[in-house]
Amino acid sequence: MPRSNLAKKTRQYSLEFKRKTVEMTLNPEVLIKDVAERMDIHPFMLSRWRKEYREGLLRPSRRTRAVAPKKPRKPKPEQKDSAVTAESADMKKLRKENEQLKRENDLLKKWQRFLSEAHKTDTDS
Repeated sequence: MPRSNLAKKTRQYSLEFKRKTVEMTLNPEVLIKDVAERMDIHPFMLSRWRKEYREGLLRPSRRTRAVAPKKPRKPKPEQKDSAVTAESADMKKLRKENEQLKRENDLLKKWQRFLSEAHKTDTDS
């Protein structure tokens, strides 16, 4: 089969695009797959960019660098702790509510069996 003379096109992404995309994935609640789909890139490419970001390779070149690169902003400890505490409290409340609903459901099932057996004995007589 003859080889195509058309060269395969590869996209070139700017460092800023890569950095912003990686920074979107730093939130633990965000899935890498979702960010990759939203940005129309392959998840493996995004994983490679994340590795380069951790290694400090996603910095502007000296020719384009006018200002020192910004370091990724980490949430303040008190903000993170309060968010985690609020989320933890919500989860505890939901677990408690779930247990209560399970108990109520079991009780209704027992009541239904009781009524079924009572009805069965009434019709047998």
